[in-house]
Amino acid sequence: MIERKIIIGLVTSTEFNQQIENVWDTSLLESSTARMIAEWCTTYYAKYKKAIGKNIESLYYQKLRENKIAKDVAEEIETEILPGLSKEYEEQGINLNYLLDSTHQYLQEKHLEQHSQEIQTLVDQGELTEAEKLASEYKALARESGQDLDLSSETALLRIEKAFTQASTPVVKYPRQLGQFWNHQLVKGKLVSLMAPEKRGKSFWLLDIAIRATRQKKKVAFFQAGDMTEDEQLMRICIHLTKKSNLDKYNGKMMQPVRDCVYNQLSTCTKEVRECDFGIFEGKTIKEIRNDITLEELKEAWKDNPDYTPCSTCKAYNYQHIGAVWLEEVNTGQPLNVEQAKEAVDKYFIQNKRRFKLSSHANDTLSLKEINALLELWEKDDFIPELIVIDYADLLVPDNSGIEFRHQQNKIWKGLRNLSQVRDCLVITATQADAASYEQNHLKLKNFSEDKRKYAHANAVYGLNQDVKDREKGIGIMRINEIVVRDGAFSNSNEVIVIQNLRRGRPYLGSFW
Repeated sequence: MIERKIIIGLVTSTEFNQQIENVWDTSLLESSTARMIAEWCTTYYAKYKKAIGKNIESLYYQKLRENKIAKDVAEEIETEILPGLSKEYEEQGINLNYLLDSTHQYLQEKHLEQHSQEIQTLVDQGELTEAEKLASEYKALARESGQDLDLSSETALLRIEKAFTQASTPVVKYPRQLGQFWNHQLVKGKLVSLMAPEKRGKSFWLLDIAIRATRQKKKVAFFQAGDMTEDEQLMRICIHLTKKSNLDKYNGKMMQPVRDCVYNQLSTCTKEVRECDFGIFEGKTIKEIRNDITLEELKEAWKDNPDYTPCSTCKAYNYQHIGAVWLEEVNTGQPLNVEQAKEAVDKYFIQNKRRFKLSSHANDTLSLKEINALLELWEKDDFIPELIVIDYADLLVPDNSGIEFRHQQNKIWKGLRNLSQVRDCLVITATQADAASYEQNHLKLKNFSEDKRKYAHANAVYGLNQDVKDREKGIGIMRINEIVVRDGAFSNSNEVIVIQNLRRGRPYLGSFW
């Protein structure tokens, strides 16, 4: 499998060719067919200084005409290898940094094996002096990829291009205002955490992010560290997919929030694109509509104004703080049953070949060492995740239990950051806010639990906020604010408003400022 990945890198990536050029040795590959294709790729790169790309097909036919490929090998290349490599690249792409690490490790292993075999051959032949000499002359493959960069070389330009591309390409994208708020942090190589008091919906959000990533064709590894059992996690996944609960009390007709505009509700909007021609809260202030309206008032207004239409169509809605909440009635019908759940999973994951690994662990058993061991095992099955979700960090067991608890937490968060860097993926987790957060409407920097150094290791920490009187919880409003954002200025007062319906497993229905 690693040789297939290496060939894909040689065929498709100029930077991959460039970074392994000084350590490359085609003879270290085990497959004779892989050695032949690799030779084509490296020869092409040496001449043109770019990856062979789609030109490999024309080169193959040229070699075929020149009778330089055996018939059985040609058939294998034409019917299996080239189409398979192309499909694999289109579906999965390559994780360049991780592939470079894996390639270097593989070449080192093969280099050592080859050298050992040569020594053993001399020993078997009785040439002990020559064997000792060969052993003393061993030189490890010098690594010139990944960690070192000569800014006076053309490699620097490729690295700059990659840095800008990766920084602007989220692993998972949210639409509208929430996307504007945090998509730039949801990129490879970063550690992002959600912070909230207990029972604020952290697990709902982690699952929503994970499933949204699979919809966007990303491989996702989801580690359940003990907050829920596997059965509970599977049930929540099925509820999310079907938008209906397995419990009778959360089904049937219900009200859920939709986006609206304060000027529409006040009937002070004069724009032609407005969806409605009358208001429902005339006489109230903008502050009252955005901060004080209760679920009961919204329900009463909904009953009294059946023809009212919410509006969020103008350009100003995208950037001005004019959002408000209206209600719509939905009917989920009967509770979710097992056949509906199986059908939803089959349709979403199996038929669409969306890769989602769920690893569930009892409380106080999962460590970063275990996570890395599982990731190594899955890699052999060609599963290299672009998103790793851990529900949640505070439940992880330290690999070193002989130190003070807060230092253990610091080590765990350092390990999570290392995980995002070494595996060149996005790592998302959650953490518990302190006891004081239960009496606050707005989380701040001081609301960390256990050890504030977790802020130092995360690229971004976002707070999940609802008012202490549960007005927002009743309606289905969540305010997400910046706790820590490493790149650029941030403020705890910067927030986006999200509407949700957790009874249907959906922490995100829409967003506004």
